[in-house]
Amino acid sequence: MNPQVMEKLKKQLEQELQEIEKRLDESERPQATELSNYDNHPADNASDLTDQLTEMAIDEHRGDDAEEIKRALQAMEEGTYGKCAVCGEEIPIGRLEAMPKAVTCVEHAEQKADGLRPVEEDVLSANSKSDDFLELEEFGSSDTPQDKSL
Repeated sequence: MNPQVMEKLKKQLEQELQEIEKRLDESERPQATELSNYDNHPADNASDLTDQLTEMAIDEHRGDDAEEIKRALQAMEEGTYGKCAVCGEEIPIGRLEAMPKAVTCVEHAEQKADGLRPVEEDVLSANSKSDDFLELEEFGSSDTPQDKSL
């Protein structure tokens, strides 16, 4: 890899890491908006809890990003940056410019989206052995005689 490109990517990673660490240091947990929950509407309590959980999730995501950046910087120091950590093949420069913290090729990139899919998709895409519609139709539908007006 071209040393100038490597230096540019290293500076970009170091700057991004510095910004993330600064945000993590400045981050503070939202506090409840009321001193007492006695006269609060349940929706107010839910809003406070949602704010707290959102901030915690954002901080966790920033922490994960910081770890990925540190791994990429470590790979630069070891001289393995630009090669896939799984298969050892060269990572295309386009991928590194788009995502400098990448230490794997696209084929070996961790698929994070799998854990973020709605659980309903498992039920909807499951191959059931019986036809659910036929099962429901046994109980009657608007087409059955008992539902028709006389």
